[in-house]
Amino acid sequence: MVDRVRVLYIGGLGRSGSTVLSRALGELPGFFHVGELVFLWSRGATRNELCGCGSRFLDCPFWTDVGKRAFGGWEAADPSRVAALQHEVDRTRYLPQLLRPGLSRDFRRRLGELTALLGRLYAAIQEVSGCSVVVDSSKHVSYAATLRQVPSVDLRLLHVIRDSRGVAHSWAKKVKRPDVVEGESYMAKIPVPKLAARWTAFNGLFDVLRLVHGDAMGLRYERFVAEPAATLTRIAALAGREIRPADLDFVQDAGLRLSAEHSVSGNPMRFTSGPVPLRVDDAWRSAMAPGDRAVVTALTTPGMLRYGYRLRGKTTR
Repeated sequence: MVDRVRVLYIGGLGRSGSTVLSRALGELPGFFHVGELVFLWSRGATRNELCGCGSRFLDCPFWTDVGKRAFGGWEAADPSRVAALQHEVDRTRYLPQLLRPGLSRDFRRRLGELTALLGRLYAAIQEVSGCSVVVDSSKHVSYAATLRQVPSVDLRLLHVIRDSRGVAHSWAKKVKRPDVVEGESYMAKIPVPKLAARWTAFNGLFDVLRLVHGDAMGLRYERFVAEPAATLTRIAALAGREIRPADLDFVQDAGLRLSAEHSVSGNPMRFTSGPVPLRVDDAWRSAMAPGDRAVVTALTTPGMLRYGYRLRGKTTR
């Protein structure tokens, strides 16, 4: 298809550095970062939470234009119906059907309804943004598998991995969600054993999807921090785009210089613009309880070794 929308999908487990990486990609010419689009229907079109630009979703000029061009307005798209379709299709338990939709006629019908809506959404984003690559940091493996079934989407998959101990320490923190306007809401906290199981399962499933999909690559977050310019150049090549040195002027010695963006959901740092430090958050080495560190290391050892992490000492690039 000539008019397919190229989507660079950032996948992996949350708290793996995907937000800052995705925002850096959004600074590249022709790339547009939309945040975690899997939550657009529930957190944006329904709850009217904040866009990365600081406006409420339904008041944001960018997303208002996208909704009109795609559906004639967000209400016309019936967000509650789309959310229901996601619940019936976009679930990890349905991965076998997503990879082989022909197994069930009813599932294929629901999937077709959802993918038709998603095709219109991504086409409108590309049209309004004027960019050739849409960067989606939804992370969920089932949503990536769903996008593979959208005929008008040309999906490129980037699997981001971070040291399991750093991920576990991050998920143990109490983090307020600034995008929730009415009342207070906090990001979920996950106990160490459960997090270790998720780290293994999520990354393992993305390993499988990378093999099935083809246009994919894996990336350790620590490599991006150590070599941001070279890493962004490699990722851009995955998306079929050639980057010149001048296109990376936002990469600075102290970190990154980021612009405000129109992102849906994600880590609170999506609201930060200007100079942003880029470093490996290894506070877990001193702040994490020794027992928790031992548990997560033991439970994730096979995956850690597979991805090239050291169980003791610092991992090299």
